[in-house]
Amino acid sequence: MRWQGQELNVDQAETLPGLARLSNLVRSVQTPEFAGITFHEVLAKSALNHVPGQSALPFGWTINPYRGCSHACVYCFARNTHTYLELDAGKDFDNQIIVKVNVAEVLGRELAKPSWARHPVALGTNTDPYQRAEGRYQLMPGIIEALSNSGTPFSILTKGSLIRRDLPLLAAANEKVPIDLAMSIAVYDDELQQSVEPGTPSTAARLATVTAAREAGLPVTVFLMPILPYLTDTRAHLDAALERVAAAGASAVMHTALHLRPGTKQWFMQWLGAEHPELVGRYEAMYKFSAYAPKEYRKWLADKFRPLARRHGLGRGETDLATGGVRSRALRPAAAQDAEPTLF
Repeated sequence: MRWQGQELNVDQAETLPGLARLSNLVRSVQTPEFAGITFHEVLAKSALNHVPGQSALPFGWTINPYRGCSHACVYCFARNTHTYLELDAGKDFDNQIIVKVNVAEVLGRELAKPSWARHPVALGTNTDPYQRAEGRYQLMPGIIEALSNSGTPFSILTKGSLIRRDLPLLAAANEKVPIDLAMSIAVYDDELQQSVEPGTPSTAARLATVTAAREAGLPVTVFLMPILPYLTDTRAHLDAALERVAAAGASAVMHTALHLRPGTKQWFMQWLGAEHPELVGRYEAMYKFSAYAPKEYRKWLADKFRPLARRHGLGRGETDLATGGVRSRALRPAAAQDAEPTLF
């Protein structure tokens, strides 16, 4: 194997203490194809995550084949989850990636249990299942097949154009169960996009992926999230973004303003201070008392966004309140499952 001789001794004192104590850690690996990134391969004990929520159902279900994300988005809300393994929410989140190498096999066993009620399952609500690691580990095809063969509806939220590899598989699965795709495309200025989310495919590549998925017969909602105050919230930026989203053939669009949770806030503000120091004071005032932008700002943004979305003929997407992903069509009344989204 080409990775032989590249394993790390996870018991060394200078390695990562939280990971060294994991009973399910198989090995830690580095390879020239992923310079600067370490993959920590683990054997998952479970695949389905049970998420309490505020929806009509008592909870939602998610699958996270990876922890950490090489997309390196400075605003990623999931950063603080890495601290549970004594890894930091900054660089470690970007380049210390946990890989659940047996996740598809474990999922198949869980879905085969008589108690499984085929609730919709969301992927991509914590870290991206189509980040670069997926090109190496190819966990998603097994997950897709396990879900569709069991009759379980599912949704995928991603920034990864790598999902194009699996479009034939997803199109076939969509004939068995309702599948909902969402592509996260937040920034439509190329220079800013590469600065704020340096490990992601370009905006153009993601829009092309939306088009490819629609041509494969799959519904795709674009998550225009997060909108960055004073950076991507101008009428000109939003209008140009929505024009491109509509041209790509998106089924619907959603938006929300940036929120900065602990861990994420420190990392984002460090980036802001380096790239846009003139905005630091405004952001400190805006996020002083809450992780969320003030209600007045969010209303101002929505009042600007709605008429622009209507102008471009874009439907309004729905969020699953339990998981934060796109709402599964399986949760809608049968008569409405194939209906076009309501316009803004």
